[in-house]
Formats: sequence, structure tokens, C-alpha cells
Amino acid sequence: MASSGQVLDFEEYVRNRQDALLRSARRLVPDPIDAQDLLQTALVRTYGRWEGIADKSLADAYLRRVMINTRTEWWRARKLDEVPTEQLPDASVEDGTEQHADRALLMDVLAVLAPKQRSVVVLRHWEQMSTEETAEALGMSTGTVKSTLHRALARLRQELESRDLDFHALERNERGRERCAA
Repeated sequence: MASSGQVLDFEEYVRNRQDALLRSARRLVPDPIDAQDLLQTALVRTYGRWEGIADKSLADAYLRRVMINTRTEWWRARKLDEVPTEQLPDASVEDGTEQHADRALLMDVLAVLAPKQRSVVVLRHWEQMSTEETAEALGMSTGTVKSTLHRALARLRQELESRDLDFHALERNERGRERCAA
């Protein structure tokens, strides 16, 4: 049985980290209600083992692993509703090409940033950390995080605009060549 001090320690941890943990759960499951259920299940499972986590600074990583394992269990246990039929329904195949192209563009554009700028952008916008959490994770002041993020986003905008202009110029050249050939 957990002592009163351990209960308060766990409650304080949950109170302080619940927003970040819920964001992690939202990245694992698309439905916000399912994300809350996933987090609650992970917290219940973690509470029983809280005493065994020697380094409490690793509690976030432990909880994320519990959420991933729980989500996997849910996925494996899902009921598949397959109904045999004589005629197959018209299946629409979703083309992921555009999504892959967007991801490739994002990775390519992020490569123009300095490593420090890239780290700030990824932590603030991809991991959705607060300015304070980002500053703590990178060992810098919140003011430095803000100014670095500002410069990085300006650089990204500039890079995307230049690529867009290059694309439109290329498109105009192609149309011009097609007209000349016709």
C-alpha cells in the first residue's frame, strides 16, 4: 500500500504534468475522449508502480511507454466488424502522396535552420512544449527561446516563400514552352 507521502508525490506530479501528458496521449489516439481515457488508464497503471520509479525525472518517459503499450493493447483487442457479402463495396483508396510530400518538404525546410533553431521549433511546435519547458529542456532562458523561435520562423517563412516563387516561375516557364511548341 502506498504511503500518504507517496500519494501526495504522485498527485503533485500529475497536477504539474497533466497537460503535457495529455498532449502526448492526443498524438497517440485521434479522438480527444479516447486520449483522456488513455491517459487515465496509464496513470492508474503507473500509480501502482510509482514507488519503483527511482528517478522521478524519467516519469514522463515511463508514462509515455505505458500509454503506447496501452494503446497497442486496445488496438489488438478491438472488435473487427467484418460482414461477408457477395458484392464488394466501392473502396476509395486514400492517396498518401500529398501527405508524404508535405512531410518531405517540412524536413527539407527544417534543414535550412541552425541546430539550435531547429531544436526550438521542434520542441515548441512539434512537441507542443511551453516556452518554459523548451527553455528548461535546452538549458537556455525563456527570452532566448522566444527570440530564437522568432528568428527561426522568419527564416522558415522566407525559405517557403522563395520555394513558392521558384515553383511559380518554373510553372510559368513550362506553360510558355507548351505555348511555343503548339
